[in-house]
Amino acid sequence: MNKFNVNTAGRIDKILAQELDVSRNQVEKLVKDGLVSVNGKSVTKTSFKVIEGDEVVYEFKEAQKRAPVEIDFDVEILYEDDYLLVVNKPSGLVVHPAPSVKEPTLVDWLVKKGISLSTISGEERHGIVHRIDKETTGALVIAKDNKVHEMLSEQLQDKSMGRYYLALIDHFLKEDVIVDKPIGRNPRNRLKMDVVPQGKPAKTAFTKLLISEHDVELIAAKLFTGRTHQIRVHLSTLGRHILGDDLYGFKSKRDKIPRVYLHAYLLYLTHPITGEKMEFTAPLFDDMKLYLSKYFNQSDIDEKIDPLTLGSRFTDL
Repeated sequence: MNKFNVNTAGRIDKILAQELDVSRNQVEKLVKDGLVSVNGKSVTKTSFKVIEGDEVVYEFKEAQKRAPVEIDFDVEILYEDDYLLVVNKPSGLVVHPAPSVKEPTLVDWLVKKGISLSTISGEERHGIVHRIDKETTGALVIAKDNKVHEMLSEQLQDKSMGRYYLALIDHFLKEDVIVDKPIGRNPRNRLKMDVVPQGKPAKTAFTKLLISEHDVELIAAKLFTGRTHQIRVHLSTLGRHILGDDLYGFKSKRDKIPRVYLHAYLLYLTHPITGEKMEFTAPLFDDMKLYLSKYFNQSDIDEKIDPLTLGSRFTDL
């Protein structure tokens, strides 16, 4: 069984489709099969209305039939203790299984490693407190038990836990800026998210770091919410695109970019058990480091992405 709490009121089919990243038809089948309940009561109509705070429980029959997957990769562990661990997720790795996901995921790797994981988010999302897009790299925290999971989730809600991202974009920003626009599924392309009136609240701050003579800019982004493709969507509203992000409009003029150059660089939180304020820096992967060194001076890079000062760049936003 899987569950989540509703953030925005609306129809159950729309809420589930957004939360699970599946089609309305798939949600309709779940409801017809009696696999969805709200606050302990079975839902029989896709038009059922939910409100903020409602607990939605659902089950995927397909998940029980998921074929075994071969794990032929490893993931860097940045920190681990008895309660949590922080990993540096590589590009191309999906965080958790879903009906449409056939390849191995981060959760599959964690299970194979024998790491104890929380179960509060359901069978397919063991340990997962927050997600990172498949194409994005960087720091991700994993909870080892349900108490720790709940406490970290509370930190996400009250903003005492957060992330700073680094991105390379195709045209420089005019100025530091905050984008506060709701995000939902693109009605014309289910692979994309978009700014839509009935979307979930989404807020991102962007700050300029370095500009190259080739019009490539290194920027940092701070998330105030955690929507799918949030940074990519909000940048596209500014007419800017992350290098390699063909889905949201990037078109290369010089280099072949193998992937989206977006990296969750710095993660901060309060340890749920010890109360210690902690920060974790996820090293850039070699391909992004190489691209940076091609267009920027290394000493300038080191100065601008110094973990000790990066957060202060958002103080005036």
